[in-house]
Amino acid sequence: MVASTHWIATAVAQGVLERGGNAFDAVVAGGFVLHLAEPHLNGPGGDLVGVFATAADPRTPVVLMGQGPAPAGASIAHFRAEGLDLVPGAGGLAAAVPGAVDAWLVLLRDHGTMGLADVLSPAIGYARDGTPLLPTTTATIAHVADLFRAHWPTSASLWLPEDEVPSAGTLHRNPAYAEVLERLAATASARRDRAEGVEAARTEWSTGIVAQSASAFLGVPHRHSTGTDHAAVITPADFAAFSAGYEDAVTVPFRGHTVAKAGAWTQGPALLEALRILEPLPDEQLDVGTADGAHTIIETLKLALADRDAHYGDGAPLAELLSDAHVAARRADIGPTASREWRPGAVPGRDPFRPPLRQRADDPVAFAGAGEPTVAPTGETRGDTCHIDVVDRWGNIVSVTPSGGWLQSSPTVPELGFCLGTRLQMTWLDESAPSALRPGARPRTTLSPTLVLSDDATVALGTPGGDQQDQWQLPMLLRMIVGGWSAQEAIDAPTLHTTALVDSFWPRTWEPAGVYVEDRLGDDVIQGLADRGHEVVRAGDWRLGRLSAVGLDRAQGTVWAAANPRGMQGYAAGR
Repeated sequence: MVASTHWIATAVAQGVLERGGNAFDAVVAGGFVLHLAEPHLNGPGGDLVGVFATAADPRTPVVLMGQGPAPAGASIAHFRAEGLDLVPGAGGLAAAVPGAVDAWLVLLRDHGTMGLADVLSPAIGYARDGTPLLPTTTATIAHVADLFRAHWPTSASLWLPEDEVPSAGTLHRNPAYAEVLERLAATASARRDRAEGVEAARTEWSTGIVAQSASAFLGVPHRHSTGTDHAAVITPADFAAFSAGYEDAVTVPFRGHTVAKAGAWTQGPALLEALRILEPLPDEQLDVGTADGAHTIIETLKLALADRDAHYGDGAPLAELLSDAHVAARRADIGPTASREWRPGAVPGRDPFRPPLRQRADDPVAFAGAGEPTVAPTGETRGDTCHIDVVDRWGNIVSVTPSGGWLQSSPTVPELGFCLGTRLQMTWLDESAPSALRPGARPRTTLSPTLVLSDDATVALGTPGGDQQDQWQLPMLLRMIVGGWSAQEAIDAPTLHTTALVDSFWPRTWEPAGVYVEDRLGDDVIQGLADRGHEVVRAGDWRLGRLSAVGLDRAQGTVWAAANPRGMQGYAAGR
């Protein structure tokens, strides 16, 4: 079974399964196709986070780490010298070392069964022959068309044929990226051993034309979201020094299940903290379909996300943040009305970082409400990302959230057909921050797939949506685990999220009591939130979240998949 945010990626991955490939072959094939199907939401120059379990070891969740670090030249001192107080939201200076492609290749090398040429064949075909542009892709191009024309001519050449914004449904071809993929495939095919071939392709990626061309091209000053021109600092040595790989998952028990996330270099542990806060409460307070439940869930998320903003980053004290004492103290902070304060929890021996609290009234970019990109004319973007889940007949299961390297991130590198990402915008130019910009350190990413394990079942799920990713996953998990809903019912159900957090995206704003809701949540619940002091925004009936999931039911001997109906684009398939 496959579920993803785009029907083409789902179809490609399912095709790999039909040909005898396993879940890892399938997810990699689908992942490369997402670069072409949703180019405004992810790209080869971006990053990813995955979590999976193998048929050989089904009780052990493993994290796929595809988040590149800051380049060696990306220091706070350098950015300050450039006249910046925040890392820009668009432009090559904000680029971390690309991690997505290397992570896909590592996963295929170690857990796949097919050769790289076979796995890349669908993506090469779509790059050569064309991929239909989504309405959201063309809308993104329209937002940044003037930037492309005036300052990023290589992006204009690729995305504005005949100097016009293409229409939705137009077949978009990317021959330069096809050549990059063909080079990787040929490098792998030249080796007799499958795994050695994939490893050779990794070397080609990190030391060959990609590393050389991207570094040289972005080293020339170009326009950033700040309205000023800067040169990127990434070098071929930065590419060569990075290696994707695996990490132990962070897990917590919740009502007979084990929930697994990546570490505090992502926002994932905030979901774990929220679950721990909510676990002993009465079931009715865990029901987002009631005013009390919605209020309790929103206030819990605000507390967990404040801990994220104050403490997360490489080396964060997760044991303390997920401890019984800390969770109990946070639970006691939930009041009967909406808090308008930013309230991080205390960790012994560690002062919480207190970021500047900029109000959204001064924010030039409208807030992202539905997991689709909200893009300003200067390129800065919120609500990015795509997602794919796969489970196979043997019991391998994987969930991956790829992102970054959007077509609007930075100028297209002409020899490559893609640009680099802007993940460094999630770091602070403040040495006291646990997620400060530091050469060689990973930015604290928003990417946050989930694995849920129990004696009889395993579930893989995730969603696009930037800061909303874990917020939209929480009601889904509560409805499934506490309410007994099916995954598709939980995905279809109306949801909500808070904006009372420090935005991970430039220019890093917050909304003290903001809550976005789908109108289908009902007038009584929405009015109940307003009566409790929440500043409620109705987003529409089907606007929030792009969740998908797959699962394995060992008791029944079946697999299942569920996809998001919002936007009529996500798809689940299988047999």
